[in-house]
Amino acid sequence: MVRKIITYVVLVAILAGGVFAYYRYGRDKSAGEPKFKTAQVERGRLSSKVTATGTLSARVTVLVGSQISGRIAELFVDYNSKVKKGDILAKIDPRLLNATLQKARAQVAQAAAAVTKAKANHDQANKAFERAKNLKAQGLMGQADYDLAETAVSSTKADIAVAQAQLSSAAATASEAEVNLSFTVIKSPIDGIVLSRAIDVGQTVAASLQSPTLFTIAQDLRSIQVDTFVAEADVGKLASGMEATFSVDAYPGTRFKGKIREVRNAAQTVQNVVTYDAVLDVPNEELKLKPGMTANVTFVWAEKDNVLKVPNAALRFRPPPEALGAAGSPSGSASGRRRWPGAAGSGSASGWGGGGGGGSGEGEANRKTLWVLRDGKPHPVRVETGITDGTFTEILPGHLKDDDEVITEYVAPAESGATSAPKPNTPGMGGGGGGGPRRMF
Repeated sequence: MVRKIITYVVLVAILAGGVFAYYRYGRDKSAGEPKFKTAQVERGRLSSKVTATGTLSARVTVLVGSQISGRIAELFVDYNSKVKKGDILAKIDPRLLNATLQKARAQVAQAAAAVTKAKANHDQANKAFERAKNLKAQGLMGQADYDLAETAVSSTKADIAVAQAQLSSAAATASEAEVNLSFTVIKSPIDGIVLSRAIDVGQTVAASLQSPTLFTIAQDLRSIQVDTFVAEADVGKLASGMEATFSVDAYPGTRFKGKIREVRNAAQTVQNVVTYDAVLDVPNEELKLKPGMTANVTFVWAEKDNVLKVPNAALRFRPPPEALGAAGSPSGSASGRRRWPGAAGSGSASGWGGGGGGGSGEGEANRKTLWVLRDGKPHPVRVETGITDGTFTEILPGHLKDDDEVITEYVAPAESGATSAPKPNTPGMGGGGGGGPRRMF
């Protein structure tokens, strides 16, 4: 019985010792190894895009106003009314202008009568002058009377000119009154649809200072335009004829297509941001799109198929010194504490840009440093990048293989007895302990 008890005690002691050894040595050893999150290099399609917001509007919009003042007597159209060129939209009360026209016409008649009278006086003066010449030749009229007869001819001729000028003035006044009277009938200048009206029957229109807007008419809405506000950093990527897609809040699941008609040179500055207007022509046969809608526009300025691409997080990653020290140097250095190109806190003398940045000189904007996990160790690889869609970036051939795994994140090992917590992303900080998940961007 004693033997059995001793045997059980020995077995329990051995088991407890094994458990203790695992938690004391085995787990600490695995916990002390650096861990990396990786992403495999992908091959596929990549599109580089420019996004902007814009406003929909009719290609031609006309503000119809009034050149005269008066009370609105009749309305013939309302919102969304379809009109043809020359259709009557509204009428202004014409009674005052009719009276003005009648008065102008009476003045024309009066001026015409004055011309007739002046011509008659001129004829009489001519006849008197002829008699004066005969009497003067017979010596029966003095020089003074002869001069008066001659002067009367010239005077009546001048009276005719004055009367004719007054007639022309009266005729012009009458013509002006007729034109003003015609303005009481408001007509559509184009074929289109009435977007808005700003008047009602009985309302008085005052056109003394400027022409008031009565109606807004848009030309055929089956073709519409989008005025987009493109940032100055992106405007150089756009060109006339480039296709674009956009969405509106009214149809969230629908993408509409358009084409750039022009990129206008006039800059607009809003809150210190310089933008340019890229105008899109958009077909609108179903009349779904309406003027004033806000559009979220996407321009695809570069697109490639079957390219190597990596997540942008991999281009931003920089391993901390302790990660390189724990994993061992890429060259197998025994100390493992050497600073390698691209490591946090390392200088740029090596010629390897750190974490996703470019090179050290001009022309290096497309050269980046990626960290590739090979044999469980991080290795820096210098690459050339191409287009990006904001999530993935193209890697030009000759730098990576399809089965490479690029590092996107480093998870610091947790020491025994320490609480796991994220480490600050500061170059040169941190040794081996006390770390939880740590992102390096």
